Amino acid sequence: MKEQYHKIIFGLKIKELRLNKGLSFSDLSKLSGMSISYLNEIEKGKKYPKIDKIKKLAKTLDTSVEEMTSFQLNASLLPVGELLRSNFLNELPLDLFGIELQKVVEMISKAPVKVGAFISTLVELSRNYALQEQNFYFGAMRAYQELHYNFFEEIEEQTDQFLLEHNLKPQDINSSILEKVLLEEYHCKVDASELSLYPELKNIHSIYNPKKSTLYIHKDVNEKQKTLLLGREIGFRFLELKDRPFYAPLRIPQSFDPVLNNFKATYFATAMILNRKELAKEVERFCSKETWDAEALIQIIKNYNVTPEMFVHRLTNILPKYFQLKALFFIRVRTEPDSHKYTIDKVLHLNQTHHPHSNKIYEHYCRRWISIDVLKDLEQARNQNNVEMITKIQRSKYHGTDDEYLTISIGIPAGPLQDKDMSVTFGILMDDWLKKVVQFSSDPAIPSKIVNKTCERCPIMDCKERVVPPNVYEQKKKWNATQTKLNEMIQS
Repeated sequence: MKEQYHKIIFGLKIKELRLNKGLSFSDLSKLSGMSISYLNEIEKGKKYPKIDKIKKLAKTLDTSVEEMTSFQLNASLLPVGELLRSNFLNELPLDLFGIELQKVVEMISKAPVKVGAFISTLVELSRNYALQEQNFYFGAMRAYQELHYNFFEEIEEQTDQFLLEHNLKPQDINSSILEKVLLEEYHCKVDASELSLYPELKNIHSIYNPKKSTLYIHKDVNEKQKTLLLGREIGFRFLELKDRPFYAPLRIPQSFDPVLNNFKATYFATAMILNRKELAKEVERFCSKETWDAEALIQIIKNYNVTPEMFVHRLTNILPKYFQLKALFFIRVRTEPDSHKYTIDKVLHLNQTHHPHSNKIYEHYCRRWISIDVLKDLEQARNQNNVEMITKIQRSKYHGTDDEYLTISIGIPAGPLQDKDMSVTFGILMDDWLKKVVQFSSDPAIPSKIVNKTCERCPIMDCKERVVPPNVYEQKKKWNATQTKLNEMIQS
């Protein structure tokens, strides 16, 4: 990065000196004896000339070699230099989105003072809202998923290749087979006893020790989770992903690459267990039903022997690709039993920014959300034996908008490795295409509710589910009245 930083700063200095002297590329080319294309590459930070050419440029631009090659910047370029020296641009996965660092710097250099102020504003906002580095990494990962409608053909094909090479079918996949592959092909041992000896690692599902080539898996991980963890470990190797996290679930990454590679390995494992073509046929059969059938959905999940979260995640891959249902969202909500406090800790929006989203400002999510409703049902059903999951469906229309979603949520009770109940929800924007593809979407038995974002911002006054007053809404309402009167007084 230091070498690249030096190239960029040198290029910006050349550009500034050239423009200050009123020279075009053609002018500088004639005076220096260097080609226009070469000078263009220098200014873009892609080339760094040898000393003889630097001397020619210095003489042509009436400056010294020391001035051109030093890291000292004048006032106009200082914000760019500070930005380059910071870790901000280094941590942006620009190449993932097809963006060159030089292009970003070039845009910044055109108005460095204003951009510097803008970046400072973003930093200040992040401090005020307690945004952490890992939030940025996970946010960038979600943006990458959304950019590709959460479907990655290359990984799907690599999964097919793995199954073909090992003469396996998706229905054959289980933890025993994957453990055998890890040991025989990759010389990786699996230890399902030691990890559980350490109470401080209670919520860690697995740890990989590269020195011992051993994958430690917590003894309380069930068969479904174990199969996914083993598949993920194979994914790192088969996809040749070197920069990887060594534990799961990933909580606090130190850079972006481990987040991306963790996603790829997990996608590989999920695609191996839930074959896209087979699942698409299963979903098509289910969607052809004219009435909503909760038990049928639960049975499909059980037949695949996966967790509800794995299944719903896989739907976000399948629905956009095979059914052209691209306007959808996924959210995961957690709550401690009997606490009545709900936290969104995973969100994915495809095609547009949909209404339900997490917030870090401690407001109360709308209690009419099906994600919370299913958790309430789970609370009531806790005394029943062997409650594996509860699923519900709802048409959710957002107050003050034309947006209505068909939302399906699955509630999962707390387990040995997770002390919180959890719901996983996906919603699809209701339009004519959805009604054509999902036959049961018109089922009159499906309840419909007007929902909103948070209680604090909601103007629905007769809401029985409200848990706090609409303070934010009331403050906004008062300010709107003040602003109206101000305008009247100014313009009268």
